[in-house]
Amino acid sequence: MALTKEQKEFRSKLLGGSDANTIMGGDEERLLKLWKIKTGQEEDDDLSDALPVQMGVFTEPFNIQWFTKQTGRHVADNGVQKVSVSHSFMGCTLDGLTDDGLTVFEAKHVSAFAKDDEIMDRYYPQLTHNMLVCGVEKAVLSVFYGNHKWDKYDINLDAIYADILIGAEQRFWECVKSGTPPVTITVRPPVDAVRRVDMTGNNAWANFANQLQLNSVGKKLYDEAASGLKGLMEEDMAEAFGYGVSIKRDKRGALRLKGD
Repeated sequence: MALTKEQKEFRSKLLGGSDANTIMGGDEERLLKLWKIKTGQEEDDDLSDALPVQMGVFTEPFNIQWFTKQTGRHVADNGVQKVSVSHSFMGCTLDGLTDDGLTVFEAKHVSAFAKDDEIMDRYYPQLTHNMLVCGVEKAVLSVFYGNHKWDKYDINLDAIYADILIGAEQRFWECVKSGTPPVTITVRPPVDAVRRVDMTGNNAWANFANQLQLNSVGKKLYDEAASGLKGLMEEDMAEAFGYGVSIKRDKRGALRLKGD
């Protein structure tokens, strides 16, 4: 399914969500190709025979239906084109909006072997871009993994990352306007620390944990002994020594312990 003439014209005049993935991805070859397409030096790829792309296109309606069935959240505005009010070079063709238009909906069909963190790394720029275009602060990614798994990922707009993305897209668009080749950047998306992981069975963790526990006992005994020795230092004593240990009082009154 090739892009329509209207879709091609819309994409040529601004940066879309998939463009954001390229701009933030750090792949110099892909970035330069995108720049050549936007400057009219190359034609956009015909993806009508690209199986992974077409699989995503044809499963998108079913993805929406499945998402609604599993969550009860209705998806509207599929295929609607939007342009940012604040940044005219940013636009998107929506997979949809959910939660009464307050959340960007994005549907993806990926490899059965794809990892959760890889998926978020890959599509976080697009989700952020589309949130900015739509003026909302939430997005949900609905993902089919091959033909055996479905999952969804709800995210909130990260203001710092959003500013970085806007700056990167603006610089790229200036390169398009000036005809100057762009420079690649790589920015990892922010990660919410939500996982609790049992590290039992991880040999490296076991070794470090054992080392920490053994040394913590020794450190506690050392600290108690040092405190006890320093407590024996009377105010007029400049130095005390014996049994291989010495304590000296410096000009500021601080006690320095030294063991042979």
